[in-house]
Amino acid sequence: MGRGESWLAAWGGILFSLLSGKVPGKYVGAVIDGIPAGLPLSQEDLRFELGFRRTGRKLVSGRREEDNPDIVSGTYNGYTTGSPVTVMVRNSDPQPLLYRDVSHLPRPGHADLSFIKKYGRENWDYVGGGRSSARETLSRVIGGAVAKKLLMLAGTQVAAYLKSIGGRGDNDAVTFSEAMGSKRFPTRGKEQ
Repeated sequence: MGRGESWLAAWGGILFSLLSGKVPGKYVGAVIDGIPAGLPLSQEDLRFELGFRRTGRKLVSGRREEDNPDIVSGTYNGYTTGSPVTVMVRNSDPQPLLYRDVSHLPRPGHADLSFIKKYGRENWDYVGGGRSSARETLSRVIGGAVAKKLLMLAGTQVAAYLKSIGGRGDNDAVTFSEAMGSKRFPTRGKEQ
């Protein structure tokens, strides 16, 4: 993979998700295969899940991305058709010039150095982190949103919350309903 190329990754078993795109390219997207026909799926379903990873808030990236998913294939009248579902999300705030000053130096707290060690400096995409960009999680959230809908139809719900970090923890018990009901902090069972 040379600098300037899009990254491409795949993961899955029953559901197979192909991730593509580039920061600061025009789009990031996902192609999800293995979805049966008849699953209700809308852009709003995806937008809801993507809202939990939205940037531009305190303690996250300052970039302002709307994360508006566009389902471009695999659905008809709001239901999956059984063919692969393709979802694309436009990168509305790529800001490639922000990375000019770091073109020679791996950034602390990023995967830059690991990428250089594994693939070589000549293949390092310092503009946005390439394959190691946090924007890449957008495609995974899309695949997860589809999987979540399938699980819910099968009567299975999944919830999680953050109980502790290092030596700091929350000793209060959290019920499944509290963990599922957390809209502001999807990793916390209790709103504060």
